[in-house]
Amino acid sequence: MNTVYDFAVKKPNGEKQALNDYRGKTLLIVNTASKCGFTPQFEGLQELYNNHKEEGLEILGFPCDQFNNQEFDDINETTEFCQLNYGVTFPMFAKINVNGDQEDPLFTFLKDQKKGVLSKKIKWNFTKFLVNKDGQVINRYAPTTKPSDIEKDIKEYLQ
Repeated sequence: MNTVYDFAVKKPNGEKQALNDYRGKTLLIVNTASKCGFTPQFEGLQELYNNHKEEGLEILGFPCDQFNNQEFDDINETTEFCQLNYGVTFPMFAKINVNGDQEDPLFTFLKDQKKGVLSKKIKWNFTKFLVNKDGQVINRYAPTTKPSDIEKDIKEYLQ
């Protein structure tokens, strides 16, 4: 596995989505949660998406319930919550694990490419990975990093 394009992920309905379908796009991949102190970041993520979708930005949201059970059990509740409360229109995928024995292979790859401050492990919801148009992981951002603080980096890779 050399790029994110080598992976397929599950949509909320269980169908597979090849990330190769996003080839040539700048991606921001985020593990999300609906009941977290950082949940309002959905608003900033949607703003980034609105402002840069036409330039080739895709934001991919991956709900995760590994941190204090801060995600709904039903993925339909998750997607409805995101749409109703934050106007989310960027793709949201099936609920996944980002750490441990059951972690999604995409997140294993992302963490191998860009480690955190002290370890590879994702420590909380709303860890963000910026991926260039070639499918290479460029940067990893902490949960505390606001989406607006990433915009400068995103613009650089949209050109």
